Amino acid sequence: MTELTIEQAAAAFVTGLTFDTITPEALAGTRRLMEDQLALQVGCSSLPWCQAVLDLTRASHAPGASSVTASDAKFSAADAAFVNATFGHSFEYDDAHSASLSHPGSAVVSAAIAIGEEIGATIEDVLVGIVAGYEIYTRIGTLAAPMLLQNGFHPHAVLSPFGAAAVVAKMKGYDAETTLHALSIAFSHSSGTTEYTSSGGSIKRIHSGIGTRNGIRAAEMAAAGITGPTKFLSGNKGFFNTFVRRELTEADTDRFALDRPFEIAGPLFKPYCACGYNHAFIDGARTLSSRVGEIEKVELAIQPSGDVVVGNKNVSAWAPQKIEQLQYALPFQFSLSALGIGNGYQVHKAYLDGRLDLGPSSEVAEFAQRITIRPEPELDKDYGRKMVGDITVTFTDGSTEHLFVEDSVGSADNPMSEADLDAKYRDLAVEELGDARADELLTAIKGAPLDTPASVFAALLRR
Repeated sequence: MTELTIEQAAAAFVTGLTFDTITPEALAGTRRLMEDQLALQVGCSSLPWCQAVLDLTRASHAPGASSVTASDAKFSAADAAFVNATFGHSFEYDDAHSASLSHPGSAVVSAAIAIGEEIGATIEDVLVGIVAGYEIYTRIGTLAAPMLLQNGFHPHAVLSPFGAAAVVAKMKGYDAETTLHALSIAFSHSSGTTEYTSSGGSIKRIHSGIGTRNGIRAAEMAAAGITGPTKFLSGNKGFFNTFVRRELTEADTDRFALDRPFEIAGPLFKPYCACGYNHAFIDGARTLSSRVGEIEKVELAIQPSGDVVVGNKNVSAWAPQKIEQLQYALPFQFSLSALGIGNGYQVHKAYLDGRLDLGPSSEVAEFAQRITIRPEPELDKDYGRKMVGDITVTFTDGSTEHLFVEDSVGSADNPMSEADLDAKYRDLAVEELGDARADELLTAIKGAPLDTPASVFAALLRR
């Protein structure tokens, strides 16, 4: 029987984690996460909302030693991480964690590298910091899923302050009490809903930056002697009671034990530039492209939490007007796949730049009108936190076909190959960094000596 509160257990996980306690599988997952995330930071840095965030931060930043990706700027760790996390989460292409329905990578990778530069840490320290942040973020998030998303919250916005605070606490060597207060203060920064899926707004792109900067600041507050409520997770006005109305058990506390399997061992990497709930359906739609002209109607059965963000409760799902609406519109993502247009980075960039017409009279919009979406609670019961796709197609000759996709491409049980992940990396990084720098960075991500200074690593990301 555990003698720790859940809050103490979370803090003890952070303070007790060392490089030697990280399993080979978790270490491999961490390096893959860095590859995916840093490619996104580089490749998405020129997007308009990313440049707006960089310009704003240039005008108001605190000086410091931490680098901004694909830039010549150096800011404080909090300001650099704010910009870099925004870059990494800015185009619906970043990693996902199925069990918590969230996107930890942009927060924890950007925080760890920025802190690493600030304090003169090594790559080993950065890797340990990433693991600490990822595990705290996802272990809290898994206990809150799927209700956090079903209640309208954006899990990444809510969870990223916890992850970033844990990164700082680990890398700066906080004791257990200070770490607990860092996480507690981070809770005061947990905020953000998914209304952007219906009525748009580029602020969604910046949720990661907001949460990451605030998590770093929360840790700094704790180090300065500011304290938070000791029952920030379990109290009657704590995280679980206020956000998801969830009763905690002793087993929930045990989830933070160091000897549990590491969540970071199996991140989901996206092959498609859209919300993860679309991916299983996209995979299914790709198999229909040879008969797309014969399709009369399509019914998509979806988990209720997914229906909130990409389905019936998304008022723009059948008529997106903005890029963020398109990336959360399941009927349009299914149509793009079935029609053979694709769901990747270049397709969505073409739409953003006005080179792809998806208006009401377009082929994609017309096909989308053949699609209905049905929430199916049994999918949550049968498949847990997996984002699955249940597809029934009726053809013009009256025949039907049923498709079920349990493990979409990129998921932990159907992972992207190393070659495919490297191809995604190069697609994002080469245009900004050039071939030689992109190759040098990838080599460092995969195998730089553990005593390599974080500043040397970060220099490869700079312009």
